[in-house]
Amino acid sequence: MSESGEKTATVVGAGMVGICCALYLQNEGYQVTVIDRNAPGEATSSGNLGGFGIASCPPAAMPGIIRKVPGMLFKETAPLKLRWGHAVTALPWFIRFIAQSRRSNVEANARARQSLLDKVHEAIDPLIDEAGAQALMKSAGLMFTFENEAAFQKAAYAFELRKRNGVDLDLLDGNEARQVEPNLSENIIRAYRVANFSNTADPLRLVQALAQLFLARGGIYHRAEVRGFKVGSKGVSDILTDTSEIPVEVLVLAAGVWSRPLAKQLGSSIPLEAERGYHTNFVGSEVAMTGAIMSVERHVAVTPMREGIRVGGMAEFAAPDAPADMRYAKIVRAHAQALFPGLLSHQKFSEWMGPRPSHPDAKPVIGRSPLHRNVYFAFGHDHLGLTFGGITGKLISELVTNNMPSVDLAPFRPDRF
Repeated sequence: MSESGEKTATVVGAGMVGICCALYLQNEGYQVTVIDRNAPGEATSSGNLGGFGIASCPPAAMPGIIRKVPGMLFKETAPLKLRWGHAVTALPWFIRFIAQSRRSNVEANARARQSLLDKVHEAIDPLIDEAGAQALMKSAGLMFTFENEAAFQKAAYAFELRKRNGVDLDLLDGNEARQVEPNLSENIIRAYRVANFSNTADPLRLVQALAQLFLARGGIYHRAEVRGFKVGSKGVSDILTDTSEIPVEVLVLAAGVWSRPLAKQLGSSIPLEAERGYHTNFVGSEVAMTGAIMSVERHVAVTPMREGIRVGGMAEFAAPDAPADMRYAKIVRAHAQALFPGLLSHQKFSEWMGPRPSHPDAKPVIGRSPLHRNVYFAFGHDHLGLTFGGITGKLISELVTNNMPSVDLAPFRPDRF
């Protein structure tokens, strides 16, 4: 406790997950400090495609993925890229990833992901309401699109998995899909629609609004880079930053992909890789969109945003801070133009890259450190940091206060690897 007798907690990471952890700890009466080298939401959260992915229970490692990976790596327009200088570092991750593609693992991972997805809105909506950020939210549905029958058949297991985990899906033909999205390409022959899907028109502004709520409640924001820790008899006693030492009572590590080296300093070696995604914003586009689109064959998502239309995709495995290769943003942009022919080549656009923190089993780490009783891990949310932020924050607050977790946390324990 602080000198005034207040319970205190420190969260490392100011993305969606970290800010939600801070807010939920405030709900439990903690005086909370958040530390990040960036301003709130300005790292990976800012480039999110904006969807609250309630239909995202299938993990990335699906049956048959081992046959697909070589083609994905070597085809120029394929969605999977590997910096060859990073290959040795990433090899153990890929070995674990392929092992997770066994059907029994896929089924278990999907159930675990769905257990979090079922709680998404009950956890995040109260925070959005209190932050006065409802205007940033839109509920207009999501369509998974197909351009050929073979791709539709190959995806059958993934969509059956969604249905068995409670996702409501409507099957549409191409004409019905274009009734929902009139500007969609004539090449779309089928689509699955999730009607109750929500997205935000501006992920960065949403995180900033939640951060403002955190500050308005009396939270402290410390902009610094965390370099290490001091450990005492009761666990971590201080955080060492590039500017100062900060005393710690409760520590939550929620720094996305940058959590891996920090967790390692705390004795936990966790297989977390930077699955770097690229997006393009078509700024001020006049192409109207109703809701979000996910192209199953092209592995890209397209979302209407406040500043235009955002399309994102690719999974580049490289060091988190390695320079971006904007050739991949160009590939993503070409996919969007194929899906929406009205997105012209001369359209004004901006480009972005961010490292998504991914574990081989596509599940986050949510739990107490195996070695330090006052340290909690909340990272590795794959493509779903925005989606899982609220429920992760709630679960961390329940762990810190020794309350029964809202979700069975066994599948997310830090020592499962």
